[in-house]
Amino acid sequence: MSTTHNEEQLEKNIETPEVEVETTDETSVTVESEASTETTATTSTESIVEEETEVKPSETSSEESTETTVTALTEQIESLQQKLQEQAQQYEQLRNSHIRLTAEFDNYRKRTAKEKQDLETQVKCRTIGELLSVVDNFERARNSINPNNDGEAAIHKSYQGVYKNLVDSLKRLGVSPMRPEKQPFDPLYHEAMLREYTDEYPEGTVIEELMRGYMLGDQVLRHAMVKVAAPKTVDSSETSESQPTETTESKD
Repeated sequence: MSTTHNEEQLEKNIETPEVEVETTDETSVTVESEASTETTATTSTESIVEEETEVKPSETSSEESTETTVTALTEQIESLQQKLQEQAQQYEQLRNSHIRLTAEFDNYRKRTAKEKQDLETQVKCRTIGELLSVVDNFERARNSINPNNDGEAAIHKSYQGVYKNLVDSLKRLGVSPMRPEKQPFDPLYHEAMLREYTDEYPEGTVIEELMRGYMLGDQVLRHAMVKVAAPKTVDSSETSESQPTETTESKD
């Protein structure tokens, strides 16, 4: 009996270490698994950190590129605005220059037209002035000649027809005679040749036209030679006779 018990006890002692060994192996496997898991987790964490590290430079580069683009566009806009301002200034200068040249040309055109008109008037005055003596002769002949027969009447009528044609031509050119009788004396239009003391007319009134004056439009072609009334005084010895003026009052 005791031998059998000892054998059983020996078998138990032999089996127990094997169990312990197996437990130890399992623990080692467990530890190794946990270590492997921790290593894998650490590796994954390091990979994520590396990925995040790799992503951050990309985002920074994109932001820098955007800022550079915005800066370049801002500079380009400022440059275009400056060019636009310069173009606006040039346009304003050219517009003012155009306005000034237009005004100068308009003044030149008006001045040239006036000078041309004045020159034409001067030429007309000189030409017509030479014909006025012919008109004066026709008028003297009409007032002095009295035809006595039909022949003289025919001749008189003939040259009076010529005189009429000449006067009509002068009228078409703008020539008109002055009518200074009973008008105040005006040195711009009249030339005083005689002075008569009288109470019939106010002082300075034109009594008679001695030589007819003519106008060419608004310009004096020839001054009218006239007799002017003077106030009658007590000391005047010749009250009914005309006296020549001491000075000739005229204005060319």
